[in-house]
Amino acid sequence: MAEKKRVSPLMFLPPLIFIGLAALFFVGVSRDDPNALPSTLIGKTAPALALEPLEGAIFGDADLREGGVTLVNFWASWCGPCRDEHPVLEALADEGVTIYGVNYKDKPENAIRFLGQLGNPYAAIAADPSGRTAIEWGVYGVPETFVVDGQGRVVLRHPGPLSPAIIEETLRPAIEKAATGN
Repeated sequence: MAEKKRVSPLMFLPPLIFIGLAALFFVGVSRDDPNALPSTLIGKTAPALALEPLEGAIFGDADLREGGVTLVNFWASWCGPCRDEHPVLEALADEGVTIYGVNYKDKPENAIRFLGQLGNPYAAIAADPSGRTAIEWGVYGVPETFVVDGQGRVVLRHPGPLSPAIIEETLRPAIEKAATGN
């Protein structure tokens, strides 16, 4: 009579490990936006602005609480993606969207030259030379844009450059939400 081979339970271990890792991978890649950086500011009052004048009119906390929906855009002249998104900001400003610019850790003369070359889409600009305001707002890097409702609450934070697709898919719905108070 032939001898029966015993099956070791350890032989099932590699396939089980593989199935477990595959499941973890699938869950990880099926998230809505794996590059999303969450913001603790959503739904809360925007942090205080401790900014310095850059050129012309400066803006402050009252400007974010006494008007309609506004955008706050953190940017710098040394930032390549900021240059890429600039025409999109100008198009929004031409539509009547109020955009406040926060020049982040930049030399004033470089920032002014940047705006002189590319145009100025901002209703007002201020400088954050130390980066303290950016830290308070939770900025990871420039450019970053925030949608703020008329009561000064942050509705959306968008890290990275704005594009026409992002405007239509993300920014406009947030602006509408901020305008209606929903």
